Order: sequence, then C-alpha cells, then structure tokens
Amino acid sequence: MSELHTLEIEKIVAGGLGLARDEGGVVLVRGALPGERVTARVRAGRGVRQGEVAEVLRASPERVPSPDLPTADLAHARYSAQLEYKRGLVEEALARIAKMKFSGVQPAVASPREWNYRNGAQYLVAGDSLAYRERRGHSPLPVGHDPLVMEAVQEIAARTDARLLAPATEVAFRASRLTGEVVAALIGAGEPRAFLRASDHLLDVGAVGVSLAAPAGKRFSAGVRLIAGESDVAEQFGDVVVGVSATGFAQVNPEAAGLAYRRAAQMAGEGTHAVDLYGGAGAIGRHLAPRFDRVTVLDASAEALSRGRQAVAEQGTANVTFRHGEAERLDELSADVIVVDPPRAGLDEAVRQHLTDSTADRLVYVSCDPATWARDVGDLARRGWKLREVVPHDFYPQTSHVEIVSLLGR
Repeated sequence: MSELHTLEIEKIVAGGLGLARDEGGVVLVRGALPGERVTARVRAGRGVRQGEVAEVLRASPERVPSPDLPTADLAHARYSAQLEYKRGLVEEALARIAKMKFSGVQPAVASPREWNYRNGAQYLVAGDSLAYRERRGHSPLPVGHDPLVMEAVQEIAARTDARLLAPATEVAFRASRLTGEVVAALIGAGEPRAFLRASDHLLDVGAVGVSLAAPAGKRFSAGVRLIAGESDVAEQFGDVVVGVSATGFAQVNPEAAGLAYRRAAQMAGEGTHAVDLYGGAGAIGRHLAPRFDRVTVLDASAEALSRGRQAVAEQGTANVTFRHGEAERLDELSADVIVVDPPRAGLDEAVRQHLTDSTADRLVYVSCDPATWARDVGDLARRGWKLREVVPHDFYPQTSHVEIVSLLGR
C-alpha cells in the first residue's frame, strides 16, 4: 500500500536514493535529486519509509533524460553531478560510520567512459528471453538495449536464443576491450553433456569459450568446468594484462579500474616487500612489482591465482609470488606495505588485528563499499592507524556505486 506525498529532497544517500523528511520522519525516494520538489509514492511501514518519484514538481538543473533500467539508479543526473554525489557518499560514511573528521576526500575520479563500460553481465534465462538478475518487482524484466554494457556483450546477448540454453537457469558473459573476444558461462545443475547444445549455440553466436558453473549460495563457489574453447580472455588493467573469465572476479570497468590500480601503487610507495591481500589474479600486485623487491599476492580463489601465475610467467615478472589462503589466516607480517581490496563485506576483526600486528607502516585500502570501508577505517584509527589520503573512483557511471582508494599510515 502506498500513498502520495509531496517532498523536498535534501541529498543523495546510499543506493542513489533521495533523502527527504516529513512529519512521519525520513523518506528515501528513488529517482529524485537534491533540491527537487517531488510527488512520491511512499510505501507505509516501520522505520525509514521508501518510495519512488511519481512527478517532479521542481526539477534540479542536474536532471537529464535517462533510460529505464533496474541497474542505473543515478542515470537521471548529469555525470558531473554523479561524481559530486559519490564524493558526498564517502564523506558522509566517514562522518556517520567512522565518526571521523577528515576534510581531505578528493574529487571523484571519472570513468574514461560514461556508457558501454561494463565488460561483464549475468542474466536470467527466462523462457524465450534473457532477463535482468537485479530487478524491481516480481516479474523478470527482459534484456533489451543496455547502454551500460560493452557493445560486444550486447551483440552476443542479442544473438542468443534463450530457448536453446536449457537446462541453464542463468548465463554470464565477459568481453575484452583489448581483444574484442567474449567468453560465456552457463549456470545450471547437471553434467556438462547436458549443456552441449547450449554450449554449441553460444559458440555459434560468437563466444570463444563456454564454461559450466553449478548453482550455489555463494556466487560460483560450487566449481566451474570448461565445456569448450577458451576459459578466459586477455584484458588490459592499467599497466598490466590480466586473464579474465566469465565466472572469476574481475572489475567490469577495466579502464576505470586501471586508473585506481595505478593510484594504489602510487600510494604504496616503494620498499622491500609488499603484500596484496584479496589479490586475485594480481592486477594490483603486479602494479606494485616495479616498486618493491618482492610482492606477495594472497587470495582464496585458486582459479584467480592460477591466472595470475600464468600471466607473470608469460611476462617474465619474477618478483611476484601467489599464495592460496584466506586473509584471516595471514601470517606474512614482515611487509613494508599491505594493500587490501576485500569483498563488499570488508575486513573482519581478525584481519584488522593482523594488519595492526604487522610490520607495515602503510596500508592501502581499496573498497567498493563506503559503509564497510568507513567501519574498518574507524576501527583501524582506534588501533593507531591514521587516514592520510582518500580518493573516490567511479567504476560504475549511471549508478550509485563508488570505489575508494585510500592510504593509512602510522
């Protein structure tokens, strides 16, 4: 049940929602911008109420026409304004969650591309069409033209006949801007032979390789098997080339990520030994290699580490070592600098204690979530670390997501 409310929007908060207040308290409004007066359909409920814009009564000068996509929650704002909102999200997280006074958050670094930047996408197989995984409402929303996704992915998705993908329930694509190639992964239960028709179809429409991943609660944690062709494609991230697969973790905006990795290496400085936690295939760790005598990359994904080892072997980088293990079990304490790029959940207490017990006097913290980053930074500050530098980076234009590259020292 929803009711129409006329509201004045104060600011953008996490999720790209506009914050307003009325006699009932705070209301978070989807599709609104700061300074606007809107009529919103507000759902009744306990706590903070949410709604969406029904009519804009007084528009912000930053408002622009936008596509109706479930994945684009800030596309209705001019891109320069999006960058300002994202800087504000980082500043607010520091003040509200970390309880820190820090006036040095730098302007957000823009993505080299505002559109067509995503080199990866994962879709539901919904009858005779592909549909968005992230969607509002209860019915799958068929995929049409998606201006956030790289053209190569759009083209192969448009040629794909979802009816031929059974028994897969989802399909993932990963493209390379460096080579133009696309690999795919089918997600479904069963043996590879049950997916041969689906695999052949994806190869026919342009994929250079197809893998199979079993459904699992944690994304791709049940294992991935190659059915045909190549398992990954080469992609450029800043100064290094990394193999990326349809199922392995890698940033979906490689050009923007490359700028952040260069910034992280600059913050790390120079020295004898650098440790890269949650390092995956070593995209950040390999940026550190020219600055340190040796670099240790630690990650729990054997698949990502294998891709990293292959890349450094092919390129002759002798001072980067890849180790398999959880960051919580870090026992490498003799480092000049530690770089962390954890999942959205951030660093758990054991990792924060390991960082404090280490010999490192510099910590480069790369994060995709301002809330968990601020929580961790606040805790690290109480353990003796000092926040030195904060640079937001925009990996996801037209959305409310923001990446952070930060430096702590002691």
